[in-house]
Amino acid sequence: MQLKETVVAGEHKFVLSAVTRLVLAGWTGRDVAALEAHIRELEAIGVKRPKMTPIFYRAAASLLTHADTIEVVGEHTSGEVEYLLLAVDGDLFVGLGSDHTDRRLEAIGVSLSKQICAKPVGPLVWRFDEVCAHWDRLILRSFATIRGRRRLYQEGAVAAMRSPEELIRLYSGGSALASGTVMFCGTLTVHDGIAAGGLFEMELEDPVLGRKLTHRYSVAALPDEG
Repeated sequence: MQLKETVVAGEHKFVLSAVTRLVLAGWTGRDVAALEAHIRELEAIGVKRPKMTPIFYRAAASLLTHADTIEVVGEHTSGEVEYLLLAVDGDLFVGLGSDHTDRRLEAIGVSLSKQICAKPVGPLVWRFDEVCAHWDRLILRSFATIRGRRRLYQEGAVAAMRSPEELIRLYSGGSALASGTVMFCGTLTVHDGIAAGGLFEMELEDPVLGRKLTHRYSVAALPDEG
């Protein structure tokens, strides 16, 4: 099960048919004190404390999409930029995705809230061995267009999250992900609060090799008839 040909030097097509398992890692921050403070903030608005940190939610692999538009129910969903890991036949790749989530359902059940929305992913990936030596210098960034105004939504180094090697070890108990696995690896604090928007743009920047992975998608809100 191989990825398709290299598109340009260092970039490979992310073939969704290669994926058989989707894992969404949550609460992956390296700063334990800040993580605990955030958990308490969410508890105050009804979101249950996770059983452990980090925690690994399973979701249907069919939720992954390269589409430039996703459909959701109501006006209470939002995206969040994450780096992702893709394991294919012994090789590990790094990509870009949005763990688009229903925020109203989050207070009922986090697993349910994650399962209900499509998970947009960028069409290209890098080999992990090309970035592992300067991993902490990679930068995640997202922009959300809310009521017609585009704003910087998230920005920060991947160093804010636990490393790929640690997350793989904690999830699998070993040094490798099973072939066909995609793991989303956590997100960054949102500037000026979580908000639903009509357009979400995201990027993973490698300032050392001078390149970016990018993706954008629109959100079409279907009526919520109860």
